[in-house]
Amino acid sequence: MPAFDLPPAELERHRPDIEEPADFDAFWERTLKEASAQGDPLVSVRPVANGLRLTESWDVTFRGFAGDPVRAWFSRPAGMTGPLPAVVEFAGYGRGRGLPHERLTWVNAGYAHLLMDNRGQGDQYGCGGDTPDPHPPAPGGPGPAVRGLLDPRDYHYRRLIADAVRAVAAVRALSGVDAARVAAVGNSQGGGLALAVAGLVPDLAALLVTAPLLCGIRRALDLTDVPPYGEISAYLSVHRGAEQAAYRTLAYVEGVSFARRAHAPAHFGVGLRDTVCPPSGAYAAFNRYGERAGGGPAKVLHAYPFNGHEGGDAVHVRRQLDWLAALSGG
Repeated sequence: MPAFDLPPAELERHRPDIEEPADFDAFWERTLKEASAQGDPLVSVRPVANGLRLTESWDVTFRGFAGDPVRAWFSRPAGMTGPLPAVVEFAGYGRGRGLPHERLTWVNAGYAHLLMDNRGQGDQYGCGGDTPDPHPPAPGGPGPAVRGLLDPRDYHYRRLIADAVRAVAAVRALSGVDAARVAAVGNSQGGGLALAVAGLVPDLAALLVTAPLLCGIRRALDLTDVPPYGEISAYLSVHRGAEQAAYRTLAYVEGVSFARRAHAPAHFGVGLRDTVCPPSGAYAAFNRYGERAGGGPAKVLHAYPFNGHEGGDAVHVRRQLDWLAALSGG
């Protein structure tokens, strides 16, 4: 698939005006206050056998949106003592947390690692998930991207973003974690969640995001019919006249709005032939990242002109490892 979005020179200048709801900050303040009011973030922490000699793992349950139980895998290098910097990772669309031995890069690099399950997802690929979404279905289609689409209070991503913020609180409450050095990491949907965390957790230590979903949403809906955006388009093709209600809901989860509010140093990656999450969305978030934080935090973006949604793949992961190591002092 050839490049289909803006030319590279225009992407580098792409700073679209995003129509934010007047109560955007109040909406998220209320949502997170309600979640944190349910009590301490941790519900249970159980050691699990993972078949590995160099990594220890725990099955963690924490309180997410509205106090709902959310599952996660917590892992750390075996035998390492003292508080470790932590990476909280968010999974892609339709994926669950899988099995504890699947994601070992950050543990092998010496970090404590929490991988959050996606509530109500996990059935599309990978090895499944373990977190149901207990809230009754609201008007919308079967896919997560359209569940509750007509009202921001009912929208699936309201719950998932609140879970992601509470995951940071949960990892900070775990033994052996340096609470002052917590990074958020994600690709695709996970990148959109990590970016939301950066906008909602002011003392986050670092953000690493690639091919983020939920960025430049209105433009993405005009550019691609590939899911997850294609699921929204398909729903609106049947429910004619629901566009304004849907756009209003989506404005509350717009990644560019979260990016503007972020304070943490940030590392971005994007494939310029990405038809799943069009690159203009990632550039919009990057170019407006931290603009409400005065001079703005340090940030860097790596673009891969001949790659799609896979971006820089393992090459980019190595750049992430080097960047975060330098940021954290080794």
